[in-house]
Amino acid sequence: MPSIRRKTAVALAATASTALLATACTGSNGAAANDDPKARTTLTFWHGWSAPSEVRAIEENIKAFEAAHTNIKVKVVKGITDDKLNQALRTGGSNAPDVVSSFTTDNVGRFCSSKALTDLKPFLEKSKIDPGKTFLPQMARYTEHDGTRCTVPLLGDAYGLYYNKDAFEEAGIKAPPKTLSEFDAAVKKLTKAKGDGFERLGFMPLYQGYETTVEHYGGQFGLTYVDGNGRSATASDPAVRSLFTWQKKLVDDLGGYQKLNRFRTGLGDEWGPKHPFHTGQVAMQMDGEWRGKMASDAKLAFRIGAAPFPVPDDQVADYGKGYLSGTVLGIASNSPKKNAAWELVKYLSTDTDAVVSFANAIHNVPSTVDALKSPKLDDDPLYRTFVNIAQHPKSSHAPSSVNGGAFLLTLQDNALVYEKGAEKDLDALLKKNDAQVDKDNEQAR
Repeated sequence: MPSIRRKTAVALAATASTALLATACTGSNGAAANDDPKARTTLTFWHGWSAPSEVRAIEENIKAFEAAHTNIKVKVVKGITDDKLNQALRTGGSNAPDVVSSFTTDNVGRFCSSKALTDLKPFLEKSKIDPGKTFLPQMARYTEHDGTRCTVPLLGDAYGLYYNKDAFEEAGIKAPPKTLSEFDAAVKKLTKAKGDGFERLGFMPLYQGYETTVEHYGGQFGLTYVDGNGRSATASDPAVRSLFTWQKKLVDDLGGYQKLNRFRTGLGDEWGPKHPFHTGQVAMQMDGEWRGKMASDAKLAFRIGAAPFPVPDDQVADYGKGYLSGTVLGIASNSPKKNAAWELVKYLSTDTDAVVSFANAIHNVPSTVDALKSPKLDDDPLYRTFVNIAQHPKSSHAPSSVNGGAFLLTLQDNALVYEKGAEKDLDALLKKNDAQVDKDNEQAR
C-alpha cells in the first residue's frame, strides 16, 4: 500500500498533534450509546487514504456495507491527517466524524487515555467478538491501552527484508541472511565503492534512512522500552544497548555517518519509481509488504526476493519475526450515533470478505484470523512472506503510551546523536533518554 502515511515527517506531525488531545474534554470513552442502529441515519467516516486505488478500495467496502445495512448511509471523507482528526475529536460539532481510522498506531495510548475514542468493550461483548481470537493477537495488542480497547485493527503492516537476487548471485550470496552477523557480511559484500561514495550500498543503516528507525529495528532485538511500573527502561535493557552498538558499528564499517548521509541525501523519493532499491543503489531494503507491489509496478531490471529481517545471533531461534503496525478504527466519543457507528466498524474490521478484498486491493496484511486463512487472499510469494511475518508469535509493536509515540521519537533523536558520534557515552545517553521520557509522560497525564 504506497501510502505516504509511513513517512517520518508524518509520524513527527502526528505525534506533535497529539498535544491537542492532552486538553481534550471528550467525556467518558464508555459514554452511553442510545441511538437505534436500525433507524435511518447517515454516518461520517474519516480516513487517511488518498491514492486513487486506495480510495476506490475503501469506497467499494462502504458500498457493500450500505447494501447490507440499507438504513445507514456513509459520508466518506478521505485524506484526513491525524492533525485534523485530533482537532475534530477534541471539538466535535455537526461535521465531526462518527467513525475514524488512523495510521498512527503509536497514538492508541493517547486516544484511549484521553477518552477521545469510545471504549469498544461493550460493543465487542454485545456482538460476541473476542478480540484475542477474532483478530491476529499480535495486532490486537496494539489496539488497546491499560485494559481499554478504544480501537480495533483494520489491516496491518509487517516489516521484513527485500533483496536484489541478481546482486546476491553476483556477490556469491546463496540465501538471505538470518542473523545480523550474516547480514553485516552480506552488506559489505554487496557494497561497491565509487570515488569517495558508493556505486551501490549493500544496505542503508542510518536512522534517517527509509524505514530504518529505532522502532523498526527494535522489533528484531526485542526492545521492551518500559519496566513493570511503566517507566522508561532503555538504560537497563540490554537489548537497547545491543541495537545501538550493532547499528553504530555497521555505520562505521561502511565509512561513517557523514559518508553514508551524503549518499542518502542524493537518493530518490521513498514513494516514487526512483526509490534506491528500485534503482539498484541499495541491494537490501527494510520495508513492508507494500514495497513488493511498488517494485512490480516499477518494472525493475532485476529479480527481487523477500525474507524476514535478520535477528541478533543469540536470537536465531526467533528468526521469522518482525515489527508490526497498521491501521486502527474507532468511534468518536462525541458521536451521537455510536450503535450505528459500531455496525460500520464491525463490518470493516471483521467481515472476512471485506477484510480480504481490502487487503488484496491495497496490498496490506489482513488483521483477522479468518481472513488470513481465506483462499481468496493474494498468494503472491513476496506478499506471503509478510503475511507469515505478521503471524509469527514474536512479531510485535512498541508498547502503548499515554504520551503517544513521543517516547519513540525521543529515543530516535538520541539514537541519531549516538550514530553521529556526538555522544560516545551510551550509558549516559540512555539514562538521559529515560529521564526525558518519564518527564514527558508525567506532563501528559
